[in-house]
Amino acid sequence: MASKNVCEVLLDNLAHAGASHIFGVTGDALNPFLEAIRGDGRFEWFGVRHEENAAYAAYSQAALSGGIGVCAGTVGPGALHLINGLYNAKKERAGVVAITGQVAHKERSTNYHQEVNLEKMFDDVCGFQAIIHTAEAAPRLMQMAIQKALIEREVVRIELPIDVTEQKVPEIRKDFHFVTKPSAIIPPQEEIERAADLINQGKKVAFFCGHGCHGARDEIVELAKRIHAPITHTLKAKEVFDYDDGPVVGMTGLLGNPGGYHSVRDCDVLVMLGTDFPYEWFIPGGIEVVQVDCRAENVGRRTNVTVGLIGTIKETIGLLAPLIKDKSDADFLDKQKKRSSKWLEAMEEQGSPERTSKPLHPQLFAKAVSDMADDDAIFAADVGECTVWLARQMRMKGERRMVSAFNHGSLGSGLPSALGAIAQNPKRQVWSLCGDGGFGMAMQDFVTAVRYDWPLKVIIFNNSELGFVKMEMEVAGYAYNKNATHLQNPDFAEYAKICGGDGVRVEDADQVIPAIEKAAASDKPFIIDAIVTSGEFAMPPHIEIKQAWGFGLVKVKEGILMLKGDESQWGNWKDEIKALL
Repeated sequence: MASKNVCEVLLDNLAHAGASHIFGVTGDALNPFLEAIRGDGRFEWFGVRHEENAAYAAYSQAALSGGIGVCAGTVGPGALHLINGLYNAKKERAGVVAITGQVAHKERSTNYHQEVNLEKMFDDVCGFQAIIHTAEAAPRLMQMAIQKALIEREVVRIELPIDVTEQKVPEIRKDFHFVTKPSAIIPPQEEIERAADLINQGKKVAFFCGHGCHGARDEIVELAKRIHAPITHTLKAKEVFDYDDGPVVGMTGLLGNPGGYHSVRDCDVLVMLGTDFPYEWFIPGGIEVVQVDCRAENVGRRTNVTVGLIGTIKETIGLLAPLIKDKSDADFLDKQKKRSSKWLEAMEEQGSPERTSKPLHPQLFAKAVSDMADDDAIFAADVGECTVWLARQMRMKGERRMVSAFNHGSLGSGLPSALGAIAQNPKRQVWSLCGDGGFGMAMQDFVTAVRYDWPLKVIIFNNSELGFVKMEMEVAGYAYNKNATHLQNPDFAEYAKICGGDGVRVEDADQVIPAIEKAAASDKPFIIDAIVTSGEFAMPPHIEIKQAWGFGLVKVKEGILMLKGDESQWGNWKDEIKALL
């Protein structure tokens, strides 16, 4: 058998780890790698228009599949473009393999054309970097990197210098072995018993669940039912728990509801399961806290913990549940369910098609998509106000999934994350929920969906504003700044058609449902250009005095600026008043 070169051995490693897609932009140092893909037959190379979008697509595939995602960029600037999307993967604990080129060894440290010290640049984002200096070292370095991405859910980088890529590997490990299933982690029995004692003593027990509860929903819901404990969850865990799941009351935090907020704030024992929720001011002091997480660094990071258990959620709950005594008092749960139900009714009203004022309320589109999308649809959400509508008007029933920059919070992630999702299964319905600001940062890769005939559905909440930033400014006491937050947008529906897709611009309430029906039926990439108000104000479940003071103070400042001749302030006021009506 003829010896394989470094690139061919890399493809063997990736294939054995379950990868079949690679997103990227090629260039000189990656050309041998592309040539190896051409003759392989196991991989599809998806050429995108920007490497950052390649990294987001790879993140999406890793997050949805539980396997690895793969992206690639060539030397210097091409590799650097990957970094923001890779940081999103890191923050979401998605196993992504980034393949980068590098200049030849003889040119290193000479300030050669496009030379960058990539090892130093990627040091923070990567859990491991395999720098391939020799063909002999390639197989084991590649295997170490890919194994870390697959099991430890880390971002890793494999560097291919141009003078090494086509070298023959003298000895290939013919029998590849990758550990593909992570191990369960079991806490000590005495600590499980301590946690059970605390929960048994509690009069008002609440569960606060994160994305780490994936695969353990049934066990958690069953235990919560037995002790009448409300289940509150993070935004990322919205795809794990639904309001129909018995004691589930929904989210807390800035995007949450009163039921979720008071479940956490008013309990005497809080059981935190698989969450590293960052907003510690939503977690009260003076209560008993049991925290379960598979990562030791998460335990006690956000609040004081009475008992910390290092363990995987499903297995830990399985050991804990038999020690928990049933409770008969359901008053605490009933009170939170009532709050949650009342809030849900309000969210239904906000999304009612009877709200016909123009520009339209964005909730109309979110609720209509939620009502009409497939039960196994995937939602790729950008950050900003569209995340609010996802959290409040949309339900994750059935086998629905969602991906976003939940922790990294980077604008522009919605469209490329959707590309990764639909590439995995073009027959599965994928919706990209974007603000006009976020879509504008990644819109060049709408043509990628056209190129590969992916029937992607994109909703652009078009309010000609960086709406969430505007809202943050006002709550902090800063007057409306049109130069900073206003956006000049094209007709996005026409843009879709120019790219080879299809689209429709929606300005009236009676056009919303027909537009969604047309998008769902389209076999082309489709954009709904949803013209919505910039005056919508997303109220958190609890208003702090500081927030109310900041918002009141900013209206005085805006009034003064208006009197001084700043007409943009009057326009902003009119939009906000109309949105409230």
